[in-house]
Amino acid sequence: MTGPLGWLFDAQLVIAGQAVLWREVIGNLFGLASALGGMRRRVWAWPVGIVGNVLLFTVFLGGVFHTPQDRDLYGQAGRQVFFVAVAVYGWVRWRQTRRTGGEGAPAVVPRWAGVRGWIQLATIGVVGTVVFALVFRALGSWGPWADAWIFVGSFLATYGMARGWIEFWLIWIAVDAVGVPLLLSAGYYPSAVLYLVYAGVVSTGFVVWWRARGEGTPQQVTAAAGVDG
Repeated sequence: MTGPLGWLFDAQLVIAGQAVLWREVIGNLFGLASALGGMRRRVWAWPVGIVGNVLLFTVFLGGVFHTPQDRDLYGQAGRQVFFVAVAVYGWVRWRQTRRTGGEGAPAVVPRWAGVRGWIQLATIGVVGTVVFALVFRALGSWGPWADAWIFVGSFLATYGMARGWIEFWLIWIAVDAVGVPLLLSAGYYPSAVLYLVYAGVVSTGFVVWWRARGEGTPQQVTAAAGVDG
């Protein structure tokens, strides 16, 4: 890629002798901003997150786009695509809930997923991780089992956030616990550092949402529940 766009695409900085793409740094900062917006239940968290997803998609296909890391993490790249799809769903859902609640209403009312939700999350988490680990291993992904859990767990966490389930913060913590070692071993240092920052944000977010559970009017709670029941 040539010209100004090529320069922006390939721009790097050097940290401790290690070349790092600005796209990786900026993409993760957008992701952090989205997490902070989600903690505050702001609708803008979704479009901000989408920008970060698009940037990070190109970063984690290091071999394809010839990044300094030059390693393909198919799970990390693929989850950015799922993030965009789920983010559109969450964006629409939160906007509808806020309109239903009236002026000044929160975009979502935090609540527990319940037994039905837990079964759904656990089933998809286990089956999805096994299936995608086999797929990623066949594709030659770096650390296929860890990559598969990060892929599936991230999808579940984002879906849980869209539904207003408090458990989605705990899923993010589990994703971070696996993601940091994987990213360090693959050389994606800015992403690994941001994962550590995310761990602090999601821990705080869990407490904030737990304290806010069930707040709002009956109409808001019904809107947040959506198709449950």
